[in-house]
Amino acid sequence: MSDQQQPPAERPVLNGLVALIAVGLGVGLILGVVALVGTKVLGIGADDGDAAGESTVRQSMYLPTPVETDEATGPLVTLHTEDTDEPTGDAETAVPEDEPTTELTSESAAGQISLQALATSVASGERIYFSGVYPGGEGAILWVQRFENGDWADFPASVGVTNGTFSSYIFTGVSGVNRFRVVDRDSGTTSNEISVTVG
Repeated sequence: MSDQQQPPAERPVLNGLVALIAVGLGVGLILGVVALVGTKVLGIGADDGDAAGESTVRQSMYLPTPVETDEATGPLVTLHTEDTDEPTGDAETAVPEDEPTTELTSESAAGQISLQALATSVASGERIYFSGVYPGGEGAILWVQRFENGDWADFPASVGVTNGTFSSYIFTGVSGVNRFRVVDRDSGTTSNEISVTVG
């Protein structure tokens, strides 16, 4: 066999070295592109005179001009109560409800209780939400009553008055039209009645 027909011994090493360099260049190129895109996205190294960069900074630092607001004229409602689990079955209880602060106005005179229901009909076992105002009744406990057998009977529920207002909900499994009211037992003051159809 002649020398010309023998493959050179250095060829596999040379091929491996070329492949290694090619892989290194490819990885370096990919990392360079990722770094370039990252600096553009994050805005690193942007010129101070760059209009787009200035616009972004100005928009993110914009603060509106302060404007004086009008004073609230009605009582403010801030209820700090704890919500409990709903009872099951035909239980009749009232649970105070957490609500955001809202502004309410009342046309009723001081000392009168004004009561309203959120809905006039609910499904059986669904919450019956109610709220109202009691000017001058700060800290009073109002007891819920239901009209039964021609007279007002105590319902096992109560709600406290905060900032002249109150809000809660009750459950009942008694279907049909239910008439409710609240009463301040200490002063004897009663509210108007509300009617809610259950079922």
